[in-house]
Amino acid sequence: MNFQQLRIIRETVRHRFNLTEAANVLFTSQSGVSKHIRDLEQELGVEIFVRHGKRLLGLTDPGKEVVKIVERILVDAENLSRVVADFSDGDEGILRVATTHTQARYTLPAVIARFKETFPDVRLNLQQANPKDLPTILHEGDADIAIATDTLDDHPGIIAFPYHTWDHAVVVPRGHALTKERALTLAAIAAWPIITYDDGLTGRRRIDQAFEAAGLTPDISITALDADVIKAYAELGMGVGIIASVAYDREHDRKLVRIDAPNLFLPSTSSIAVRRGRLLRRYAYRFIEHCNPRLTEQAIRIADSDQPQDL
Repeated sequence: MNFQQLRIIRETVRHRFNLTEAANVLFTSQSGVSKHIRDLEQELGVEIFVRHGKRLLGLTDPGKEVVKIVERILVDAENLSRVVADFSDGDEGILRVATTHTQARYTLPAVIARFKETFPDVRLNLQQANPKDLPTILHEGDADIAIATDTLDDHPGIIAFPYHTWDHAVVVPRGHALTKERALTLAAIAAWPIITYDDGLTGRRRIDQAFEAAGLTPDISITALDADVIKAYAELGMGVGIIASVAYDREHDRKLVRIDAPNLFLPSTSSIAVRRGRLLRRYAYRFIEHCNPRLTEQAIRIADSDQPQDL
């Protein structure tokens, strides 16, 4: 048994049993991948994969258990490398943070500025992705930390912590009829086409819940992944925008008016998440602490150890 065999097992599962894709990721040949799998199966005395001819269709019952152990072994091997790196390289390295456009553009700049002052030799790789893809990116080890709203909680193998709580706001062009409302209501908003976030993203569930509770069926005419797109179409007069209040920039959004609506929509909480059982470099824990001072390295490790890993 060797690490290459274990990596092949992991990548084969991740790429839905497509040996060609697994081989490409590992810079080897499909025949080499097949041989390594067969060699490991012979050594263990069990078949890991269900086969139809030369095709792999899934995992056998013992294979499911083998994959869990393979994941733990590879994570522990990576943890060993990080421990050594902390002693040998100190505060140098790469920190990979996967997040959404709204977080990257509006909530993280101040955090990143403080972090870079403390760790100038750490290269920050800020990956912007669809919020629904973030759990997979984190679980597969393509990021050290993930930050988003609504998409990181309750995922096996991931532990999420509260980052910050925020409200939605309405944005409309200057002179819009809604700016003349003494007290903004959901009914007044629903009288206009609405531009807001895609289903399941950035607190969208709370927007839908608010209208449903009020017995209203709004015309959601345009949806988008990020607030800048929503604001662009609201500025064109194509509808009323509903965005995270933090995404309104008084300087850059001069043609729009923000109408706060804290009593209309329930507040949302963004989460910061890490993979269970995976040690981080010292500077990664400091980055998380910059985001939320209560999330110390000790607090994260305690939370991780208190709950079983479900890979």
